[in-house]
Amino acid sequence: MTPERRENFQRLLRPRHIAFVGGRDATIAINEARRRGFQGQMWAVNPTRAELAGVPCVASIDDLPQAPDAVYLAIPAQGVVAALRSLAQMGAGGVVCFSAGFKETGDALAEQALIDATGDMALIGPNCYGLINYIDNTALWSFEHGGWSPGYGAAIITQSGMFSSDITMSQRSLPMAYMVSAGNQAVLGQEDFLDVFADDPAVRAIGLHIEGLQDIPRFERAALKVLSKGIPVVALKTGSSEIGSALTVSHTGSLSGATELYEALFARTGVISVTNPSQFLETLKYICVVGAPKGPRLAGFTCSGGGATMLADYAEKIGLEFPAVEPAQVPDLKALLPEIATVSNPLDYTTPIWGQGARTYPVFAKVLDAVGADSAVLVQDYPAAGLDASKEYYQQDAAAFARAAKEKGLPAAICATLPENMDADTREFLIGEGVAPMQGIHETLNAIGQAANWAQTRARIASGLPAPLLPAEPLGALEMLTEDAGKSWLSRIGVPVPKGKVVPAAHLGRAATDIGFPVALKMMSPLLAHKTEAGAVALNLGDAGAVREAAARMKRQVAEHDPEAVTDNFLIEAMSPPPLAELIVTLRSDPQFGAALVLGSGGILVELVGDAVTLLLPSTRDDILRALQGLRVARLLGGYRGRPEADLPKIADQIHTLCQAYLQERRIMAEIEINPLFVYEDYICAVDALLHRRVAP
Repeated sequence: MTPERRENFQRLLRPRHIAFVGGRDATIAINEARRRGFQGQMWAVNPTRAELAGVPCVASIDDLPQAPDAVYLAIPAQGVVAALRSLAQMGAGGVVCFSAGFKETGDALAEQALIDATGDMALIGPNCYGLINYIDNTALWSFEHGGWSPGYGAAIITQSGMFSSDITMSQRSLPMAYMVSAGNQAVLGQEDFLDVFADDPAVRAIGLHIEGLQDIPRFERAALKVLSKGIPVVALKTGSSEIGSALTVSHTGSLSGATELYEALFARTGVISVTNPSQFLETLKYICVVGAPKGPRLAGFTCSGGGATMLADYAEKIGLEFPAVEPAQVPDLKALLPEIATVSNPLDYTTPIWGQGARTYPVFAKVLDAVGADSAVLVQDYPAAGLDASKEYYQQDAAAFARAAKEKGLPAAICATLPENMDADTREFLIGEGVAPMQGIHETLNAIGQAANWAQTRARIASGLPAPLLPAEPLGALEMLTEDAGKSWLSRIGVPVPKGKVVPAAHLGRAATDIGFPVALKMMSPLLAHKTEAGAVALNLGDAGAVREAAARMKRQVAEHDPEAVTDNFLIEAMSPPPLAELIVTLRSDPQFGAALVLGSGGILVELVGDAVTLLLPSTRDDILRALQGLRVARLLGGYRGRPEADLPKIADQIHTLCQAYLQERRIMAEIEINPLFVYEDYICAVDALLHRRVAP
């Protein structure tokens, strides 16, 4: 964002005056601005009306008394470009363009004309609901809206207007700072909003609803800036992307599509990724109200054995820890608890002391000391209206819990088992006590776990920022290399491959004898991407006769699979010894994300197993090591059932070297898939390879 546009965005965000251009929609926006509490000057522009919602109209933009800081533009699409030119010429600050009928309808030329007419103005949209500033009580918004702010909160940017409206109406008590419905993002995109809100002291977290990003390197830079400021970003990625790889013949398409690439981007930049709207809002709420825990150690409290069990069961699944009470602390806790209570974490403190703050406070405080927790959670389901005579007892325990957590400096949450069992008054009361009012046990624990992971991820990334992502390159036309050509390239860059040679069928016996039995036999053809499926692979051949028989059988099987794929070129190789594990390692170019590495469990079941992780490149050796350690197949590499243990740091280093070589030659090599890559104690071997090379134009 240019300095001029940044300044204009601040005018749009905190306007002294707003011009509303349009008719019915502009009238609604005027009423919403008033209802939000806007105290500045308002003007209306409409050539046929005397007033809009009591605001006198001028006939044209040129008749405005001065350049407005902010403009709400809701006119037919055909008039938008001329209106923007007039506004830019007079020096307006920014525009919320509610008008639709641009790129979203397929009219890219009209949207480009809109961009050109905008100049240095800050424009949100087109095809958007607008902007709400909860901190300064201003709104340029198209419909009735809700939401509240205690002077801080989340800045939320959505690509869906309706979803943004839904969020403002939610019954979650999420503290809000700003709401942006970004629409088409013709001028200002998610990257720009991240960049600006990173510098706003009222913003404690940023929420992104993403359908697709336009500039991945810019997003990376903006997200890392936000991370450096200590502001968590929570992303809800929805929609299936049309970004696809042309390399449909590889296994990688099923292991690393658009979803996996986005997850790789989020992991690289410390963005918290969530999968549904409830988790999106609860995670933002937790962070905004109490911040991020330093680690995964949790102290849990309930007044129900069932609640304690639900906490413990789900926490174990997602990697949260409930540390046991130190044995030396047990007697003191027993003295504070009723006889029917069992000292544990999570703790069911039982009903005899329930609702008695003087008795529950020392229990809460003692447990927090005894387990060395990073955060605390209390389960409370509040009674419904009309059945709330006991509410004060719930509040007694809540206040005691809040006091104990505050004294220990721990982020604390009170969660309802069922989301609906926490009313608005209770949520307000808890926030006033400095406690996050959470709705749903799973949502609560997920939020705590993700916030704790974020804190640790931030520390790791801050210790060594990733090298910037490389620009993506168009794939263009591609050709598949035969396995022997691919292995020749791998061998040249230092990746071990089995000893072998390519010969016609007539020379197979001698070649096999020279290599040494047992051998593997494969037919070489540029039309055989997956040789096993075509019957073009034979393994563990023990003599020359077996090799000749396998070659003859192979020709028949391949002819049945695809007659045009049959050749008389065979790769004969020494059989590799059994590995500790088989991996798939793929280096690929994506037309939006650039270069990526895919690591996973390899072999013929690669797609069925689905044990894979994607990293965007460049990545470090430590990144690759962490990825390897996170795979399920890592158990086989760690000395499983007495087997030798692989030197994973050394293996990671070898894969990193492969990545570096690929990055140097990716303008030639579009994709490299090694499947399987045999992993031994201290080295790797590419047993099969599928390479795609770019065809020169």
